[in-house]
Amino acid sequence: MTSPRSLDRRLGLADAVFIGLGSMIGAGVFAAFTPAAQAAGSGLLVGLAVAAAVALGNALASAQLAAVYPESGGTYVYGRRVLSPWWGFLAGWSFVIGKTASCAAMALTFAASAAPAGWEKPVAVAAVAGLAAVNYRGVTRTAALTRLIVVVVLLALAIVVATAGNAMIDGTVPASAGSGVLVSGGWYGILQSAGLLFFAFAGYARIATMGEEVRRPERTIPLAIVIALSITVAVYGVIAVAILGVLGADGVAATATPLTDTVLAGGGEILAPLVQVGAAAASLGALLALIAGIGRTSLAMAREGDLPRFLSAVHPRFHVPHRAEVALAVVVSILVFTVDLRGAIAFSSFGVLLYYFVANVAAFHQPAAERRYPRALQVVAGAACVVLVVTLPPAGIVAGIGVLLAGVGYRLLVRRGTAPASGG
Repeated sequence: MTSPRSLDRRLGLADAVFIGLGSMIGAGVFAAFTPAAQAAGSGLLVGLAVAAAVALGNALASAQLAAVYPESGGTYVYGRRVLSPWWGFLAGWSFVIGKTASCAAMALTFAASAAPAGWEKPVAVAAVAGLAAVNYRGVTRTAALTRLIVVVVLLALAIVVATAGNAMIDGTVPASAGSGVLVSGGWYGILQSAGLLFFAFAGYARIATMGEEVRRPERTIPLAIVIALSITVAVYGVIAVAILGVLGADGVAATATPLTDTVLAGGGEILAPLVQVGAAAASLGALLALIAGIGRTSLAMAREGDLPRFLSAVHPRFHVPHRAEVALAVVVSILVFTVDLRGAIAFSSFGVLLYYFVANVAAFHQPAAERRYPRALQVVAGAACVVLVVTLPPAGIVAGIGVLLAGVGYRLLVRRGTAPASGG
């Protein structure tokens, strides 16, 4: 009989792949290119390649760990099992704080596309509440809605690519478009753009954090991670070339809606509203997957006492961490009124890069019998995570360090107030 605190294994390979795609081909493809272009100009293409390479290394580390520890919580669990409770806490706390900021960014991105002027923040809060309600009803509903959203987003991206292609073939793009030098922003700018673009790739973690709900997890999770990331890298590469080819680096850097502007510049005025629908849907898809992933990591941390144990409850009917998801919705709704989009992206990247650094350290220390990939891969990927963290916008780094230290202080106080702990 299933424990009342357990989640049900209801997701197959296709479900897991779509959840990963919904997390990665989400609002990041609509929101992350502008700050990346501001940092690196046309060099964002190099930054995109760097971000993809780092994501691949991290994804393989996560896949290797998930095959052995198919439980809710992702790297929080891996860090505890392979390294120590403190390593696990740093990973889990980094994920929760980083991805909570992502939730606010996704909600704000959705509202910018869908809300009347002046109503952006109330609409963002309504989106958070609505998607939290969907997640509350069970993981199969989450997966079904994610499939629909991914299809809508891919159709919108196809419009962008087709319009851009026609414009470039017809020669109707500005003379300056596509003429930038790839290293014009310098290597610091390129690495900063990679850190910002990594924000968009990091959704494959959602597959691992839901390891307790995937059937045949030792096979399904690694395969789903690789498939979802491969598709996402291809889509992002095509979109980056399309928008730079039509708008140029300066044009991308100057607009908050580069994909819509690409369609307009290519003469697709009639199609532009469909791209806005795609942007809104992408934001909802990313937000939906984020709520699910953060809820599962919070559940795992609460089970161990690293978050209030009140959050470890699993709904007896819907088999979801309902208290954790409700608490998350409240916190994100507050953040919507206090953060801006660029700051949220930088802060999110800080937390998630540290999360994957721990994943690489844990994968490096797995015994030979559990290994799928060479240790050198984890060394390179872990070092890359540190480099990208250092090159993020300073405000994001400072905020990230402050919140990370607050989490460490919280855990120290909790542990001091309990009976002598075993190793934690």
